[in-house]
Amino acid sequence: MSKVQNIIEEIKGLSLLEASELVKGIEEAFGVSAAAATMAAAPAAGGAAAAAAPAEEKTEFNVVLTAIGGNKIGVIKAVREITSLGLKEAKDLVESAPKPIKEGVSKDEAEAIKKKFTEACATVEVK
Repeated sequence: MSKVQNIIEEIKGLSLLEASELVKGIEEAFGVSAAAATMAAAPAAGGAAAAAAPAEEKTEFNVVLTAIGGNKIGVIKAVREITSLGLKEAKDLVESAPKPIKEGVSKDEAEAIKKKFTEACATVEVK
């Protein structure tokens, strides 16, 4: 066996705590960071595979009220309907725009919320 293979076999026998201490010792001895090495090695190793893989489609969206427009009362009613907030809380949310209205909703629900606010003359962003 080569030196490298012997070292690998020794590392396999270490406990998790010992392996952690080994990494810290190597970082200190050579002035390197394991995190930076991992980040640099990942694109080199899987760059072509990552580029070929389709991007994951986002499944959760946040709806953010960006501007209330000219129909403040209609926007407050829409906020109350969607969030079940009380009148004061809904009014405070509308007056402090830009503010998230709902977070972690599906794409269809986000589009429905956006449509409702557009009808109330408000501007919303789906993120």
